[in-house]
Amino acid sequence: MRRIIDLTLPIDGNLPNASVEPHKSIDRDGWRATMLRLYSHCGTHMDATCHFLPHGQSIDELNLEACCGIATVVDLSPAEPSQSISVEEFHRALGRDLAPGERLLIRTDWYRRYRAAEYRDRLPRISTELANWFAHHQVRLVGVEPPSVADVNDLSEVTEIHHILFKAGIVIIEGLAHLDQIGTDRCQFIALPLRIVGGDGCPVRAIAIVGDGEPDPVSAMGFQTITNTETH
Repeated sequence: MRRIIDLTLPIDGNLPNASVEPHKSIDRDGWRATMLRLYSHCGTHMDATCHFLPHGQSIDELNLEACCGIATVVDLSPAEPSQSISVEEFHRALGRDLAPGERLLIRTDWYRRYRAAEYRDRLPRISTELANWFAHHQVRLVGVEPPSVADVNDLSEVTEIHHILFKAGIVIIEGLAHLDQIGTDRCQFIALPLRIVGGDGCPVRAIAIVGDGEPDPVSAMGFQTITNTETH
């Protein structure tokens, strides 16, 4: 039987850099509506390359095929605070060589520390060595549970890691949760951003679909993105 696992942190008044406030009510206005204020990199979110690259693509220009398809869950749990994940550690957890076009979801169980100070300030992260290894193997997407792929308190590190991944065309998703509930090393993965023109990032609703045998062998280049420009 197929299961859908929600990999998304909740958006509520407790999410840093977000607010969810009543705007209209049924009693007063006849309908209910909410005012949302969201930092573009809050919660479970996707980065656009223009987040760090001066001439990078914006989130509305992203090729959506990267965001939908087979993903491999790589279990590195439990990660240590401030751990810099090496190629050796990652390759040992993966148990095989990487293939071009892979989508990787890195399980660290770090989401369990959400709301604790160390969730942001002592996060496990991708080493420079590992980022270059991903780039060399033409990885398509990397999803992580901490709020960033690099130390957000070290500008040089966070800039370097994002530059390496972005220049290799790797889509970055940060702030994932519940990767431990997938229960298999392969799943169908979907995470789609809002179509924000010129956006540098956006919260996403990320899900994994498992069950009914192995995921269909969807090629990394198996989709064509058709964009309707009439609404611009």
